[in-house]
Amino acid sequence: MMRMRKLAILGASGHGKVVADIAELNGYDVIFFDDAFPTKEKVEHWQIIGCSTDLLNSAHDYEICIAIGNNLIRQQKQVQLKQAGGRFPVIAHPNAAISRYAMIAEGAVVMAGATINAFAQVKCGVIVNTCAVVEHDCMLNEFCHISPNATLAGGVEVGKCAWVGAGAVVKQLVSVNGYSVIGAGSVVINDIPERATAVGVPAKIKEV
Repeated sequence: MMRMRKLAILGASGHGKVVADIAELNGYDVIFFDDAFPTKEKVEHWQIIGCSTDLLNSAHDYEICIAIGNNLIRQQKQVQLKQAGGRFPVIAHPNAAISRYAMIAEGAVVMAGATINAFAQVKCGVIVNTCAVVEHDCMLNEFCHISPNATLAGGVEVGKCAWVGAGAVVKQLVSVNGYSVIGAGSVVINDIPERATAVGVPAKIKEV
């Protein structure tokens, strides 16, 4: 009998539950780590066996997925755990449509119904959420998050740790630069500068 691979998921939130479901569909046996442990010992039927420090101390024993929506925290945890010997597979739902010519790096998560088309590049730690569309030649840089039903037309670049909100649309060849946020339902037709927040149709920079 083939032995199931074990996946350690850091983060026992709703996002973590979705990641666990996808992982099981890919043949993993799932365990959770969460910083609410030991106050919180279970998430649904899955066991939480330790906190992030416990995982850090045993990282070399596991394949790991960081199920934390906050891009900066996800980046920090993945860097720490990789330095400690953790391994970060791509976790992709079997119903995601991923081109054989797309590139997806370690630690990325691709959820149900997502589309990643030819020659798109998805770098490490990226989340491509439920039913998001990443068209041909897009570049998704490290630890960005493409939310449910967001659509990136061809050749879009999303910068490191940027967040594209649910249902947002980004016009072809537009850049959403690093650490920026695109509000849910917005339509982006021009480049968005680094660390900006843009909302509306068409999207405009929101003054802080």
